Amino acid sequence: MQLTQAIRRAMQIHGGRTATIQGSRRRTWSEFGQRVASLAGALCEQRLSPNGRVALLALNSDRYLESFYAAIWAGGIVVPINSRFSVAEIVFCLNDCGAEILMVDDAFAPIAPDLRAQALGLRHVISIGEAHTAAYEELLAATAPVADAAHAGSDVVGIFYTGGTTGRSKGVMLTHTNLASMALNNTGAMSLDETAIYLHVAPMFHLADITMFVSVMQVAGTHVFIPRFDPQPVLRNIEEHRVTITMLVPTMIHALLDRMESCPADLTSFKAFLYGASPMPAPLIARAMAKLPHVNFYQGYGMTEAVPATILEPRFHTPGGAKLGSAGRATYFAEVKIVDPSDGEVPRGEVGEILIGGPMVMKGYWNQPKLTEDALRGGWMHTGDAGYMDEDGFLFVVDRLKDMIISGGENVYSAETENAIYQHPAVAMCAVIGIPHQEWGEQVHAIVLLKDGQRVTEEDLVAHCRKLIAGYKCPRSIEITKDPLPVSGVGKILKRQLRERYKTEPMRRARTF
Repeated sequence: MQLTQAIRRAMQIHGGRTATIQGSRRRTWSEFGQRVASLAGALCEQRLSPNGRVALLALNSDRYLESFYAAIWAGGIVVPINSRFSVAEIVFCLNDCGAEILMVDDAFAPIAPDLRAQALGLRHVISIGEAHTAAYEELLAATAPVADAAHAGSDVVGIFYTGGTTGRSKGVMLTHTNLASMALNNTGAMSLDETAIYLHVAPMFHLADITMFVSVMQVAGTHVFIPRFDPQPVLRNIEEHRVTITMLVPTMIHALLDRMESCPADLTSFKAFLYGASPMPAPLIARAMAKLPHVNFYQGYGMTEAVPATILEPRFHTPGGAKLGSAGRATYFAEVKIVDPSDGEVPRGEVGEILIGGPMVMKGYWNQPKLTEDALRGGWMHTGDAGYMDEDGFLFVVDRLKDMIISGGENVYSAETENAIYQHPAVAMCAVIGIPHQEWGEQVHAIVLLKDGQRVTEEDLVAHCRKLIAGYKCPRSIEITKDPLPVSGVGKILKRQLRERYKTEPMRRARTF
């Protein structure tokens, strides 16, 4: 498998059709292919070494897509950097992978001098932002296109740094076969073809968006870009460009539904969206389905190291349906099993660690042989997620193993408690963590952010939970906060940061019950 083959195919069969749209700027597939080959030539002129690392630090744009594929076309390894990282974290990534070239847009141009000074192997910085449009276009015009380096199969195509939700970022090495099979899983499950018009809403550094844009590349669909998530531009672009599909995470869906109530838009072109990256509260998906009855919903489950492992198809998105709480079934190229601590497969319905197998599973962690060996032991990706499989092969993800709370000898899965809290109409966002308790080992603690204008007491929330889940699963302490919960670049709540906070500020403003 070879990612760049999709460009040559699109140029051959759909050369005159629209490939990318950003605002008023449009490129055909013929133009896109020529620009990628010329930008690859510019990278080669900067003495990019074979398999040299090209880092991307930018918001979503058509030039991000050009840069991503140009690095691969030139024979390099692309390294998308999390745009939410601090300067220190970015420098770590650049030094860890040995980046030779950095491509930045206007949002990150101010920190480029600092990055260049601290990243030891960095030789060149290329600006791809709107403020440097003339220089960027002159670079492409002045550079002869080069032939595709034709890397393929098991060749590493990119290094993707994890968001650090469980510690220091690790560089996940993915190959052409990894990314192509990830994308084909989406293409088959979602029946994508050349009529797909995909809106880049999730950040393009993240595998959630990358697997989708590779899928759209494979079918020669159309890419529409907005720099970052904002509900109003999302609605405007769907309406203006007749977008058919996008990828969202739960926090984005919540904000989008709120905006739709005050700013109606023509969404008749919109056919489907894929959601994932973090658990979807049942009340939120029910609200989304009611608000968008003509839209097909797909849930994807996986991780940077292997995605999507499962997909829940639209036919199982029925209000109150038995499968709606699941993450779906194994995708076409995936194998999924649930194991005990000795890696022995457990009976259906029993909770254990989720393992993933198949051609999507990463090659390994960059310069981390011990971590690679541990994660891929036995030929399976050990996800660190806890879940169970029902008799029909549907996967139910109950929690991160690290997020499981052991309180008084009972296992409490924080996602289950969070789902109960989310069913209260006043709750906008919540996170449940375990905090130290002298008698029980850990106690179930909830941090809750209320919707604007809503008021509710801690006692009300506890009483609400007791109607839905067992007493030992209910919060024993609650903090109602006015501060947004810390999230990663793709919207995952950073529970590690919350747990660290409670080590230094015991109980903060929490009420105990």
